[in-house]
Amino acid sequence: MSEIQRITVDSGRCGGRPCIRSLRIRVKDVLDLLAAGATREEILEDYPALEDGDITAALEYAARQSDHPGLHVA
Repeated sequence: MSEIQRITVDSGRCGGRPCIRSLRIRVKDVLDLLAAGATREEILEDYPALEDGDITAALEYAARQSDHPGLHVA
């Protein structure tokens, strides 16, 4: 089941960057924590406003952003 609806973009919040459920927690912040080795449990403990589905949404958002054709110049 998709969690992508948890991602919001508001020009007046976080400079228009994608956030989790209109919170001031950017998708990039969650992805950076995961990339640094933080577990879901650690992230949820450090950010009590987040839910497990929010982390899944951030990952799904990132996966969708990277799924585009590349242009190659000869």
